[in-house]
Amino acid sequence: MNWSEQAWKSIEPIYTSILTMPFIEELSNGHLPKEKFQFYMAQDSIYLEHFGRALALIGARAYEIKEVLIYLRFAENAILVENALHASFFKEFGLKERGVIQPACHHYVHFLKSTAALEPVEVGMAAVLPCFWIYKEVGDFIYKNQRQANNPYQRWIETYGGEEFAIAVKSAIDICDKAATQTTPEIRQRMTEVFTASAHLEYNFWQSAYELKKWF
Repeated sequence: MNWSEQAWKSIEPIYTSILTMPFIEELSNGHLPKEKFQFYMAQDSIYLEHFGRALALIGARAYEIKEVLIYLRFAENAILVENALHASFFKEFGLKERGVIQPACHHYVHFLKSTAALEPVEVGMAAVLPCFWIYKEVGDFIYKNQRQANNPYQRWIETYGGEEFAIAVKSAIDICDKAATQTTPEIRQRMTEVFTASAHLEYNFWQSAYELKKWF
């Protein structure tokens, strides 16, 4: 069993909880209140900017030129392509601005950026992986199991359940598996720890949107 298989096994309870949380269930059936999706989209727009910065940091520290280019492309996609998509969602769902960063997003992005900057680069790679991997799995799950016709969130579902995104996810997984085989047992263990922490933060991000959780 390679590192990614072991890492995913360690977060299966978290992933199962994500699939059954009200935000995901109501998004899937089209019944998620618009206010909650607006909160989510605004925070996700902020998140993507900082996620892109974390990816760029990892790219700058990667050992191989191929990996440098891959993570810089990931960063470009996060900052430009997905933010452009969110701009269309803003218009569609009546959002004028993204507002200020709220607790769950603040916690997550600072965890990613500090890990990408200060820990071994292999650990940074593992920390950003759940954002790729969990989103793909959730997108695929919703796409395969949705029952609601004319779901207002259909474009979001198709974005993360698409083939192009799947290719990027596989690339990120493969890089982490390669890094894990070439590093020390201590760093490999740390990779699993931050992978698990990011999975928890993914859950918290969606849950905070459902609860509309703000600073006060």
